[in-house]
Amino acid sequence: MPMKLETATFASSPRSRTALVSLAEFLRHPAAVGSAFPATDKMVSHVLAPVDWSKVDTFVEYGPGTGEFTRGVLRRLKADASLVAIETGEDFVELLRSTICDSRLKVVHGSAQDVEGILRRIDAGRSDCILSGLPISTLEPHDAEDIIGSSRGVLNPGGLFVAYQMRRVIESYLHRHFEKVETGFEWWNIPPCHIYWASTPYGGDVETWQTEP
Repeated sequence: MPMKLETATFASSPRSRTALVSLAEFLRHPAAVGSAFPATDKMVSHVLAPVDWSKVDTFVEYGPGTGEFTRGVLRRLKADASLVAIETGEDFVELLRSTICDSRLKVVHGSAQDVEGILRRIDAGRSDCILSGLPISTLEPHDAEDIIGSSRGVLNPGGLFVAYQMRRVIESYLHRHFEKVETGFEWWNIPPCHIYWASTPYGGDVETWQTEP
């Protein structure tokens, strides 16, 4: 009986639940989940530091997972701005919706490849910043190209695409779609990550995108 009580208490803990969901999703879809460990506060601060929050009305996040970056974004986001978190893992979606209560947050069960369709369906318009934790190195090349290309297409001309990766595979994709790509590295995380800030997307017609049915 004591053993059962201890197990129930552990399972009911929010931190324990988050850890269990993260591990389960990583084991179920290792190619789609970058890490079984949540990002550190130092990692979140490093990645988000260059964002000019005064200019962000719509923020998009790919692969929010357990929501470490999601919470970090919400702490910095303007009161009248919105965060669209796009996640393929059903357990992650349920976890985010049940643990983060913020009217600015919209958690969408879907794929980053459909970011334009998702933004249209929720009437969000173009994005001012996109954050991606998707492991580009594990994706098929055409899927990775679709994601970066679609992201470029929905960013405002002054928008920023931000990514954190274990490997540097994403670099060639970013240079094909953005004029300016800055890099960084964060050791204080499991695993340590390469960080990318890409801006000035090539091409794109804002008025056409906004007025299409």
